[in-house]
Amino acid sequence: MMVGLFSILGHEKCESYLIFSGEASLGDSVRTFLYFLGLAYCFLGLSAITARFFKSMENVVKHTRKVVEIDPVTQTEVVRHEKVWNYTIADISLLAFGTSFPQISLATIDAIRNVGNLYAGGLGPGTLVGSAAFDLFPIHAVCVVVPKAGELKKIADIGVWLVELFWSFWAYIWLYIILKVWTPDVVTLWEALLTVLQYGLLLTHAYAQDKRWPYISLPIERDERPEEWVPEESPYFAKEGHDKMDCSEICPMSEEHGETVDIFSIHSVNPTDQRYERVPQIDDNVAQVSGKAKEVMTEDVHLLKIWRQQFVDALTLESLEAKKLNNAYLRMGRILWQLLLLPWRFLFAFVPPCYIAHGWISFICSLLFISGIAYIVTRITDLISCVTGINAYVIAFTALASGTSWPDLVASKIAAERQITADSAIANITCSNSVNIYVGIGVPWLIDTFYNFIAYREPLRIQDAGGLSFSLLVFFSTSVGCISVLVLRRLIFGAELGGPRLWAWITCVYFMLLWIIFVVLSSLKVSGFI
Repeated sequence: MMVGLFSILGHEKCESYLIFSGEASLGDSVRTFLYFLGLAYCFLGLSAITARFFKSMENVVKHTRKVVEIDPVTQTEVVRHEKVWNYTIADISLLAFGTSFPQISLATIDAIRNVGNLYAGGLGPGTLVGSAAFDLFPIHAVCVVVPKAGELKKIADIGVWLVELFWSFWAYIWLYIILKVWTPDVVTLWEALLTVLQYGLLLTHAYAQDKRWPYISLPIERDERPEEWVPEESPYFAKEGHDKMDCSEICPMSEEHGETVDIFSIHSVNPTDQRYERVPQIDDNVAQVSGKAKEVMTEDVHLLKIWRQQFVDALTLESLEAKKLNNAYLRMGRILWQLLLLPWRFLFAFVPPCYIAHGWISFICSLLFISGIAYIVTRITDLISCVTGINAYVIAFTALASGTSWPDLVASKIAAERQITADSAIANITCSNSVNIYVGIGVPWLIDTFYNFIAYREPLRIQDAGGLSFSLLVFFSTSVGCISVLVLRRLIFGAELGGPRLWAWITCVYFMLLWIIFVVLSSLKVSGFI
């Protein structure tokens, strides 16, 4: 059947290969199956390294700075520690950027491979627009049903959400203006540059709304929002005399246990996850010179211990919890699953522990691994398109968009489960869509347009601008239906997420139908059927 489909499509024999030249001698059906299998395995690795990326991001956002103030009454020094990162900026930059980094890496790599070509590559823009649809519809569908039956979770800061929503919608309107109105079917250097700069405007506007700056912020009061957005659970650490402590990973990450790491503990001062061990926090301003050598030595020993434990955990196929299971088939299934993930787990164990330098080293190393996997994904996708004859945009809208958006789904699901409000769960969706355009499409187009301007004095041409523009129109129309339902839920139930179980599932099905409509119509358009 697959061979018949290939003959109908009438494509030429694909001579390209991934690893060895003998691949070309295999049948198209076999090659397609193997390449899709490899693509799925890359998505597993992407999810695994993204979990470690989130863990490093936690430590980056939890970083605090020492503030010394003079009490006006007693004239004594008052020392307090405040978080360096603003919650809104952290959601838009680190969280949204982090969850969108697989798509951004894929689009950037596609652009770099395309440097010198007058026509833009198709994988990047197609994946990012398809990812936006996946973020908006399936992820909202999951978040609506995640809260317990009857539990309601609403957006506490409507003003910030409206600002984020405006810039999210404007991003796709702006993209349509570039492709069909301003300079049809081409992208100039200035258009690409303006696209990237608008990400800075989004950050500034959202921060202004969070701080309620006069004249440029909406006059909407936020609901009462707890200082720590993650509710406290039963404390795990009860030791006394640990006033200045930090946390560091000492046990396997989520990919090693089949669990999801709570990436939103960045909003909580006291860690509650039992997979953490408290370690002394290095504070150069507090440590005395006489004690620095001893402290550094202790930290080095602890670092080696943690890093060694990462490799031990990576090679462990059965955890203590799994050994307690009475079902032999379930235990065997878990062992096989861990064996499947073993190569990824061992590879990612080379990422340094995330508490070093407030998580920045682990943060950067994780980005490098994500970029490497994204490059392999682009190669496999090219081969799938070559072997099957399926339009690259169709693959980008469907398989690539769904696979690379998995971190977005994980992040928003955790937020909907753990956080008191719905702010971060929904903000991650809207902000990821903005980041997809302003950074994910803006930066790759800036690379290609800059080269074309210097080398040829020519703009960047979009080969299938009509199909991409049509997808933008479909996305915009269906997204209005999605946001309207969220507003209705706020008016009727008093919250966007949760509520009566029946209505939550009806909303979930409705959102999934919107996504199916987008995928079907976009695929038919770029394939030339409509």
